[in-house]
Amino acid sequence: MKIFLLSLAVVYLFGDFEAKINPINKYIKQRMIERNSWHKGCPVKISDLRYIRVKYHNFYRSEKMGEMIVHKDVAREVVSIFNELYETGYPIRQMRLISDFMGNDWRSIEADNTSAFNCRKTSTKGGKWSKHAYGKAIDINPIENPFISKHGKMVHIESYRYKKRKHRDKTIEDKAVLLKKDKVVKIFKQHGWRWGGDFNPYKDYQHFAK
Repeated sequence: MKIFLLSLAVVYLFGDFEAKINPINKYIKQRMIERNSWHKGCPVKISDLRYIRVKYHNFYRSEKMGEMIVHKDVAREVVSIFNELYETGYPIRQMRLISDFMGNDWRSIEADNTSAFNCRKTSTKGGKWSKHAYGKAIDINPIENPFISKHGKMVHIESYRYKKRKHRDKTIEDKAVLLKKDKVVKIFKQHGWRWGGDFNPYKDYQHFAK
C-alpha cells in the first residue's frame, strides 16, 4: 500500500483501492452540527474525529467513493479493514454520513446505509452512549444484516427476508449477508473488533465495534 501525506490528509493507494483520511474541516463540522449528528455534550470532541473517503464495490457491480466519520484512534485501521473488504469483493449498497439522514438512525437503516459516527445513545432503558457516539462502531448493510431482539422481533420490514441467517443464492444482496464464518466477519475480528452477531440474547448482525 502506498501512503501519501497531502497537507493534513493521508492518502492510501493499493492497486485499485484508494482512501483518504482528513481532519474534520469547517464544512463537515457545520454539516454535522446542522444535521444533528454532533452537538454539545457528545462524549467525543470533533477534533478527535476523522473524515474518511474510501472506495467500495456497490450493489450495481461498479465502484464508488463512500464517506464515513470515525475516531482518530481507529481511522487507519478502518482504512485497512475496508481495503480488505474491497479485495474480497464484498458489496456495500451505499456509504453516506448519518448527517444526510439528520442523525436519524432509523432513516439511515431504511436506506440500507453503511455508517459509523453518530452522537446517540443506545435504545435500551437508561441507555448509555452508543459506541457510535465515540466513532468506534460501524454498521454495514443494515437491511441485510438486521438487529433482532431477544424475542425475534425486527423493526424494518425489508429485513424480514434476512431473518433466517444463511446464504441462499448468488445475488448481490445475498453476498451482503454476514454470517459467522464469512471473510468480512473474520477480517473485523482479526483487527480486534467485536461483531454484533455474537451478542446474546439479541443479535445485531450489522454492527462491528472496537
